[in-house]
Amino acid sequence: MISAALPPPRLQLRCSECAAAQSEAGPAVFCGACGGLLAFELEPSAQFDAALYRRVLSQRRSSNAVADRSGVWRFRELLPPIATNDVVSLREGDAPLYEAHRGADYAGAQRVRYLHLGMNPTASFKDFGMTVAVSHARARGARVAVCASTGNTSASMAAYAARAGMTAVVLVPDRGISEAKLAQTLDYGARVVAIGGDFDAALEIVRSLDPRRFAIVNSVNPLRIEGQKTTALVLAESSDWRVPDWVILPGGNLGNSSALGKGFREAQALGLIDRIPRIAVVQAAGAAPFVRAFETGEELVPLHAETSATAIKIGAPASWRKSLAEVRASDGIVIAVSDAEIADARAIIGADGIGCEPASAASLAGLRVLLERKIVAPNDDVVLLLTGHMLKDTAYAASYHASRAQFANAIAHVADADEARKHLDRLFESAR
Repeated sequence: MISAALPPPRLQLRCSECAAAQSEAGPAVFCGACGGLLAFELEPSAQFDAALYRRVLSQRRSSNAVADRSGVWRFRELLPPIATNDVVSLREGDAPLYEAHRGADYAGAQRVRYLHLGMNPTASFKDFGMTVAVSHARARGARVAVCASTGNTSASMAAYAARAGMTAVVLVPDRGISEAKLAQTLDYGARVVAIGGDFDAALEIVRSLDPRRFAIVNSVNPLRIEGQKTTALVLAESSDWRVPDWVILPGGNLGNSSALGKGFREAQALGLIDRIPRIAVVQAAGAAPFVRAFETGEELVPLHAETSATAIKIGAPASWRKSLAEVRASDGIVIAVSDAEIADARAIIGADGIGCEPASAASLAGLRVLLERKIVAPNDDVVLLLTGHMLKDTAYAASYHASRAQFANAIAHVADADEARKHLDRLFESAR
């Protein structure tokens, strides 16, 4: 049946800045002519049958084949080709779409949903891209995968490299990284090197490595972006191919927002969806160089990032140009919110029974600001991307609830069984 929907679209690797064509993906991640980031460009086939392809995807969801069960490899015709035997999958991409009842009330909106990418195998959105990057690295015989990370990338790479039989090497800042993420990375067997600097310093080291010796799997690798673009397809598929008015997500190194926009553009070009949702990227106020670049139209000026939302604590985002192009193509926007706004929004998401790491909550905090500014209308259909699971940073949650914050859920301490019963009676009465 799938043969009737083929030939699949062609993917051409080019520089995202000077447009120079590349002969093949190989180990390279930067343009040999100008040093810019590479990107795969999809060229739709006139023979591609979108309606048939949607039916094929539906059939695959009921299959037990490894590739079909993956929310990334299920869309394999739209990815750089690879032999089935080389695919390294942990059944990633099965991201649920939840109604955001308390989140909608908190923001002042009527129709809000969470796409929870933290429900991936290693509990963050990174798995979407890592399965593609590591699979292709293994296919070309790479022995060592390397990345810079604030925690989520390292955990994802460590897991997929372990499954691929590769050595994983991670460069992390020597402070300000979640212990839970670091423990996860170590548990998967990665070799961790903590440097006296921030994420941007770690990424600069990675960028200087010889890609013929090391498989560089940060989001500067175009294969990562190809995997992450399937987030847009998963969202569209989960919504019966009707896209929302807005998709709002946190902004750190900006690979995710550039991939999301790419996924929606390609889905529209293929006839899978009829329009592109507007994209809003939300940064933490202390790590918001992209906001200034968006507002002024000037080059991004790196800064020293400061935020308790460590997953987006990045002052020199590598993918800012690609992200800017996608945001503008969607008639979107880039804003910043404070750490306090992120903290309160994270507590609200938890009260919805969902839970996420701090950086994820920038999406809800951002929605509230966009509604206040009347950029998003109360009746707009909005999807918030939650990029990491709550268990990624339990220390943050514990600290919040031990504080005097507005939505803190304090522990009640009672002296004895009699006091406990009285307290339970009060709780029962208040629940009426």
